[in-house]
Amino acid sequence: MDIIKYPKTQRWKQLCNRPVYEKEQLNNVVKNILTEVKKNQDRALFNYAKLFDKVDLKAVAVVENEIEIAINSISEELKAAINIAKQNIEKFHSAQKINEQIIETTPGVKCWRKATGIEKVGLYIPGGSAPLFSTILMLGIPAKLAECKEIVLCTPPNRLGEVNAAILYTASLIGITKIYKVGGAQAIAAMAYGTETVPQVYKIFGPGNQYVTKAKELILQDGIAIDMPAGPSEVLIIADATSNPIFVAADLLSQAEHGADSQVILLSDNNDIIEQSITELEKQLEQLPRVEIAAKALKNSKAILLENIDECFDFSNQYAPEHLIIASKNAIDYIDKITNAGSVFIGNYSCESAGDYASGTNHTLPTNGFARNYSGVSLESFQKKITFQELSKEGIKRIGPAVELMAETEGLFAHKNAITLRLNTLNND
Repeated sequence: MDIIKYPKTQRWKQLCNRPVYEKEQLNNVVKNILTEVKKNQDRALFNYAKLFDKVDLKAVAVVENEIEIAINSISEELKAAINIAKQNIEKFHSAQKINEQIIETTPGVKCWRKATGIEKVGLYIPGGSAPLFSTILMLGIPAKLAECKEIVLCTPPNRLGEVNAAILYTASLIGITKIYKVGGAQAIAAMAYGTETVPQVYKIFGPGNQYVTKAKELILQDGIAIDMPAGPSEVLIIADATSNPIFVAADLLSQAEHGADSQVILLSDNNDIIEQSITELEKQLEQLPRVEIAAKALKNSKAILLENIDECFDFSNQYAPEHLIIASKNAIDYIDKITNAGSVFIGNYSCESAGDYASGTNHTLPTNGFARNYSGVSLESFQKKITFQELSKEGIKRIGPAVELMAETEGLFAHKNAITLRLNTLNND
């Protein structure tokens, strides 16, 4: 992990760069996968399972018996933990329901909106070295609250053709029954275009590696919506003299272990805090089962010493982190300085792990600087808003002449005529 001291502001843009991949090759590989699935459907999924997952699948869909076995294999302690998270996530996302008002913009003219769930949504759940069953809670719960009619879940199988038991248990707990053993870019393609087995959906959610991310980017061109542009996971920590270096190091590593392409950033105005945090990080790193993955991520990562805390927040807002941790006893005093971040963790005891699992907020967040213009997943992500308007006789009399004049000025006389005929009818009556 590089340590950079007092960089000039002109250099900040360069320091905000994320790890870069060979884009053309990635683009071509994923395009070929999308085309193959679109053309050969289930047959392509079986071929890719053999190629990427090293398994000869007999069926793509998970059957009820598999779910029952998974439920029985999960410990009661894990079930209880998942239920705690479920309750908190439901509580937080239920509070996002809005009672839309009917607004009378002019006497006789009423306008309002109605939120309705997107009919068919797809959830992608990574299931390789880190099966993210927690992401099912983050995506499945708001999808259920939004009353989406069809929820499709894709996740890669292991080499025995099995889906992780915790993934199956969590999906069952929420009430998701359409589960398919498909991973990677081919899963995104299957949900985007549909196959003989996997239903086509209207919007796809979920994190993934660079192939999944690229696939989500490409299907947008075919009219399939996605939750947000996203890439490898990241955290930025702002630590002052009141932070705990042991906690800071643990939080940096908790993000670094996500993947070799993850990035972690430490900002501070205190050189001692940086040095102590790095020393502690090196100690903790050696104790991790995923030490090789975390070590690779740390090669893409930086600790940056800045002049003061204001500079730390200026840098953070330019970086626009997925996760922002304010490691300080005075953290609450700083929150007005934040303009760009996916999710913020306030104080020395608000670790990013809490948000990843059980605090109640959503962990599906914009990465790669997209926190400048995107929010994380919420209840609204699974809804669309339909607007309504109702004009009475009085209403059309009041705004009709204005509409006529505006339409005529734009040269749209059929628009004007739709008003004029109604006004003439009312005048004749």
